[in-house]
Amino acid sequence: QVQLVESGGGLVQPGGSLRLTCAASGTIFSSDTMGWYRQAPGKRRDLVATVTIAGATAYADSVKGRFTISRAQNTVYLQMNSLKPEDSAIYYCKLERPVVAMDYWGKGTLVTVSS
Repeated sequence: QVQLVESGGGLVQPGGSLRLTCAASGTIFSSDTMGWYRQAPGKRRDLVATVTIAGATAYADSVKGRFTISRAQNTVYLQMNSLKPEDSAIYYCKLERPVVAMDYWGKGTLVTVSS
């Protein structure tokens, strides 16, 4: 069983920065991928960025050049720079375990970008 706990959300002004952290408890497999997704009110949950245990990353076009995902053992980070109001959302951490076709989600952390 895997549990994911996010932290680091908050209120920030446009142009500001935040760093989100997701701590995973339990056994992490070498085939697991971890990532961040976000969901704004009334919208679907969308991919923000993912990282494999080998360090391969992928980003949504809307955050490329502004956000950086990184991973250290069982923790994944999302450094968010040059934040825009449209980045406001609940950010969720996800662990994908393809070997057993299971996904695990955290409860989310709220990011609000507003002046």
